[in-house]
Amino acid sequence: MNDWTLDEVSSLLKNHSSGLIYFYTPLCGTCQVASRMLHVIENLVTIEIGKINLNFYQELAKKFEIESVPCLVFIKEGEAVDMVYAFQSVPFLYEKIKQYFN
Repeated sequence: MNDWTLDEVSSLLKNHSSGLIYFYTPLCGTCQVASRMLHVIENLVTIEIGKINLNFYQELAKKFEIESVPCLVFIKEGEAVDMVYAFQSVPFLYEKIKQYFN
């Protein structure tokens, strides 16, 4: 999972692409656990997953109305269709992803 820039997020949205954007902050312990879960998920799915350090991209927090971190935003055809704040387990995340991206 690569760190994305504002340009990469903008490109995903403008091109009406699909993917997952993981918002985190480096000092958040819960974010570190969520990151490990997403590293496992990354090997199970073909959908593109990028991560954004919210400390540097506060305008994205406003755009997506992010309430807290960690936050996983589901982008389908350039639109945010869902958000997950509670990263319950790898199987939970995997099933949630499969709902949107078969």
